[in-house]
Amino acid sequence: MLNTALKRTDPRLEPGDWRLDLPPSRWHRPLLVLAAALAVLTLVTLVGWAVDDRQLLGVNVWEKPFKFAISGVIYAVTWAWLIGHFARLRRAAWWAGTVIAATLAIELVIIVGFAAVGMTSHFNVSSPLTTTAWSIMATAITTLWVATFVAAVALWRNPGADPARRAAIRSGVAISLLGMGLAFLMTGPNADQLSDFQGIAGAHAVGVADGGPGLPVLGWSTVAGDLRIPHFIGMHALQAIPLLALLLEVGARRIPLLRDAAVRRGLVLTGAGAFLAVVGLVTMQALRGQSIIAPDALTLSIGGAIAALSLVATVTVLASGARRGRVPAVSESTERAPAP
Repeated sequence: MLNTALKRTDPRLEPGDWRLDLPPSRWHRPLLVLAAALAVLTLVTLVGWAVDDRQLLGVNVWEKPFKFAISGVIYAVTWAWLIGHFARLRRAAWWAGTVIAATLAIELVIIVGFAAVGMTSHFNVSSPLTTTAWSIMATAITTLWVATFVAAVALWRNPGADPARRAAIRSGVAISLLGMGLAFLMTGPNADQLSDFQGIAGAHAVGVADGGPGLPVLGWSTVAGDLRIPHFIGMHALQAIPLLALLLEVGARRIPLLRDAAVRRGLVLTGAGAFLAVVGLVTMQALRGQSIIAPDALTLSIGGAIAALSLVATVTVLASGARRGRVPAVSESTERAPAP
């Protein structure tokens, strides 16, 4: 049955045709099922947030499950769509997607279960139960990253008809893998935890204990560095950069210059480069213990340099495209060789 499902093709979808209106039969079913379950969980956690006033590390106990549920929906739907386009290595991609769905489900079950009883799930090694749960989560997260890497390698081997879309999807997946990997920076115990161990090994914040003042809903520290920021931004390159490619395609309906695929590809790569640089900048900022809302001169200078270089690259790509557009077309009379 599995072989039949994997070999099934849709005549409306050609290899390399990365379509927004993907035929329903092509979507990765296990990831879609997970996305639907997490969408329901999002509503459940919202209700819990409204009726349950218990606090954990300074925020409502249901805030964390709510955020993870939303992120999981976005992640699962994105990969369900991506895997549906595979023309090569489809079996490997299907299994990678299934592993992603299973490991993400395991992580969410533990997060929600611990939140329901008012206990922290991440970094908690204060008892045999919490240590076991955290070990399971760590294994699931690592397995999820490996499965995503396998899917990314398979994706790289698949064709893409439009060069801008292909560049957007590939760069988005690559940066997303980096962003996911940055989560491992949070898992080691810090100096304070080692000097006075209280059953917690690892932290989101740098320079202060977790649970201090933070941005609404996001929870990112407003008084110190926060490693969740580069993790979050990097992970969602998977959606942001392909969205840039889509916006450029929409703009091409009104702006003739954007109808040049090479121009759109150049702009996508410029955006991907800027995105990657921003991930590096916020990672440096977090590791320095600096709040995202209080950048110092160094952070502002690097941010300004990223913006300036991105602007120069954008202008260069557009100017190059404009020059190509002004090259006179070879007339039919001069293109043809004279008759003997």
